[in-house]
Amino acid sequence: MPQHTLPRPICTHCDGFPTVAITTGQTTPTGHRETVTATCHPCNGTGHTIPARTYTHAGA
Repeated sequence: MPQHTLPRPICTHCDGFPTVAITTGQTTPTGHRETVTATCHPCNGTGHTIPARTYTHAGA
């Protein structure tokens, strides 16, 4: 029987696309575009966030 796990929340900073390639606007001598890879720092490149802990107030 398969185990059903709850989906983790998607990162709000990158919307689930944690690693992207950004063009620099320059071309190489062979005519290809130069790109830089950028990784989302809040989710560490996973695309998901860890849910915030729920704190309760105990006592009066």
